[in-house]
Amino acid sequence: MSRSPRHDKILQLVRENGFMPIEELARLLDVTPQTIRRDINQLCEANLLRRYHGGAALGSSVENEDYFARKGKLQSEKAHIADMIAENIPDHASLFMSIGTTIEAVAQALTNTHKGLRVITNNIHVASVMSANPEFTVLITSGVVRASDGGITGVATLDFINQFKVDYAVIGVSGIEADGSLLDFDYREVRVAQAMMNNARHRFLAADHSKFGRNALVRMGHITEFNAIYTDATPPESLKKLLEEHNVRMYLADPL
Repeated sequence: MSRSPRHDKILQLVRENGFMPIEELARLLDVTPQTIRRDINQLCEANLLRRYHGGAALGSSVENEDYFARKGKLQSEKAHIADMIAENIPDHASLFMSIGTTIEAVAQALTNTHKGLRVITNNIHVASVMSANPEFTVLITSGVVRASDGGITGVATLDFINQFKVDYAVIGVSGIEADGSLLDFDYREVRVAQAMMNNARHRFLAADHSKFGRNALVRMGHITEFNAIYTDATPPESLKKLLEEHNVRMYLADPL
């Protein structure tokens, strides 16, 4: 889904009010209720809103969407983001790769194009994809495997990651607020991502457009802590200004 200015305005109104009736949104935005219903359906499909009788509220901040549902969404956009990241990682580099379906797309792009990488990951799917390249050395962290998506977390995971200092950390995120806060749903996953960031010389954030404005419970960090963000749509103006002020490079995938 490509977000329109009206979608952004709907999200803003819902964030400010907690719940917005369809009729009120139609009046404020000077469109028909049918148009607002279509907009809300699209935002719900992107997991940005939840629809209720007569209106909409923010998506859940405590429960992420099912892994296979996330895996099936925005596949072309994620592939474009992955290709951009792959272009900016040289052969024979070392890197951390975190949990997330966009990160799995990056794994595929690197596997198809690179040689001599040393990869440390807490993502079983990333390890499976990248170990198929005989020129890669792939290390998978210790820890507890999450049944829902193959992510590995826990104290043992942190201990493992803290043994290394790598060239690049490629990190995913569940939500990005207008003030630049990076959010996720699982504090254990967040601690692992933070350890990866702390032990990398360069930090790349991979985030498709559905992450802008999305709600989640746990604070992971701030967008200005990264060297570059890779996305498929121009972020809101507040985020663009933050990126410019802190010299965070933005890579924007070509429109599909």
